[in-house]
Amino acid sequence: MALPDFFVAGVPKAGTTALHTALARHPALFMSPVKEPKFFLTDGPPPSEGGPGDAKTYREHIWRRDDYEALFAGAPAGALKGESTPFYLYNREALGRIRALVPAAKLIIVLRDPVERAHSNWTHLWSAGLDPCGDFLQACAREEERAAAGWAEFWRYTGLGKYGEQLDHLYSVFPAGQVLVFMYRSLLTDPASTLNRVCSFLGAQTGLVTELPRENVTVHPHPTARHAIVSTARRAGAALTTLLPGHLGAGMTDRLEHMLQQDAAPRRPLTWDQREALIPQFEADIALLERVTGERFRDWLGPRGESGGLVGARPTGQRQARNGRPRQY
Repeated sequence: MALPDFFVAGVPKAGTTALHTALARHPALFMSPVKEPKFFLTDGPPPSEGGPGDAKTYREHIWRRDDYEALFAGAPAGALKGESTPFYLYNREALGRIRALVPAAKLIIVLRDPVERAHSNWTHLWSAGLDPCGDFLQACAREEERAAAGWAEFWRYTGLGKYGEQLDHLYSVFPAGQVLVFMYRSLLTDPASTLNRVCSFLGAQTGLVTELPRENVTVHPHPTARHAIVSTARRAGAALTTLLPGHLGAGMTDRLEHMLQQDAAPRRPLTWDQREALIPQFEADIALLERVTGERFRDWLGPRGESGGLVGARPTGQRQARNGRPRQY
């Protein structure tokens, strides 16, 4: 079967695209030509509608088994095959499907300060003209109602950052020795060592991939009247594509998105007021994350997050799980 040996399984807006591209340069690794196939997110066809732009995303799902395996058919003999869908960590059903179909799979998890991650996530959708809410905190406050309305997982600005809950569940599905967790900041500050750590974890030769490709910087258009008009047209165009066959209409929405982001400023940094407003939502989960991993993340509770350093997969060592039993990590 042409199925992956490993997955970059989390988290969105934490350098997974750059990591996928870097690993694809390794001669012993074969990364799927479609970076984010999303195969394990559903058991059959994905939904047909949701929030603004979700219909286009759902159409990109590769959900048929034959089509998914075809992504890896071109892998050279002996190469380790991988794909990157950063929503797998968040989606419990996806993890169960992976375990059932590829029980020996290795999973790579990149963690990013959850408030910074949420802000980057919102900026991505707002700058694309998809999120109608121009206030970051207000957009986060609408998360539950959007989830209830069936909006896709990428709209879970804070939910996607509850890493303690997600890793706690992951370790109940996969042995810790099959999981590597590290920090987004380490990809930026020490890409060579971090990529070597990933290659070593996968059993591939180290020292062959040392650089990370430059990531696209999410821009932050000014909330002008022009932006409001083009954004409204962008969302209307996204809704229209649900009524059109194939990819008709995609070109129109892409052009509108380009108009929104043309000559826009880079993403604005978070203010302390914004961080302070959201940190309480993560306090309990960060405490859980520390118990699950045995590492400290308290800097995420302060004015500046984005802690550096590698968190682990230490397959030969042991640590105490919060239930008191030693867990391979």
